[in-house]
Amino acid sequence: MPELVYPPVIAAAKTMFRVLDLRLTVEGSHHVPRTGGAVLASNHVSYLDFIFSGFGAQESRRLVRFMAKESVFRHKVSGPLMRGMKHIPVNRAAGAGSYAAAVSALRRGEVVGVFPEATISRSFTVKQLKNGAARMAQEAGVPLLPVALWGTQRLWTKGRPKDLTRRHTPITIIIGEPMDPAAHPDANALTAELRTRLEALVDRAQREYPDRPAGPEDTWWLPAHLGGSAPTPAEAAELDRGGRRTTTS
Repeated sequence: MPELVYPPVIAAAKTMFRVLDLRLTVEGSHHVPRTGGAVLASNHVSYLDFIFSGFGAQESRRLVRFMAKESVFRHKVSGPLMRGMKHIPVNRAAGAGSYAAAVSALRRGEVVGVFPEATISRSFTVKQLKNGAARMAQEAGVPLLPVALWGTQRLWTKGRPKDLTRRHTPITIIIGEPMDPAAHPDANALTAELRTRLEALVDRAQREYPDRPAGPEDTWWLPAHLGGSAPTPAEAAELDRGGRRTTTS
């Protein structure tokens, strides 16, 4: 079937990039295969991450089918767009169907995008990963690619007002070397290796990022271990459980 929805959405996203004069740095895009299935597994720091993770596959002329929560598909505006772009709805209460749909797409030669942390990381560090991305890659026999995103949280993230008018924001997208699922004994081992690679890529993206906070009130987007005021991983976990943050450092 012809792609009637995805290309105009990509064009709109690129227009937004130009209007905001985003300083995009894309590294490793050649790792995305030009044909055949693949799983892109990204860290998750922003509500806009799917846009930038998908942008990383543009050089290879691939359209990424993202797995996203089912409620997005029921929305009167986003729903038709998500279905038109052939993204994959995830019902967390009945995940087997979503998993099967993703494996089927991979076997048809599609690129599937996954956020294995499942939710946005408030600490801006890599959380524990679900093993679904690894299991899909193993079952479909396709490569698993780690994708590091950084800077996207400054536009729109959990617990902060969105700032979609921010201009000149640097955005880093690093696509790591493909991982061969056949080289790992089980999905948990592959997931552990994926997390190790994601952590290394995210850490490099953070340390090489060209911007620094403008002042004490602008440190929120940096992780605590780099001197920022984002929650520590332990504090972030408490927030995710509905608790209150107990420190401000």
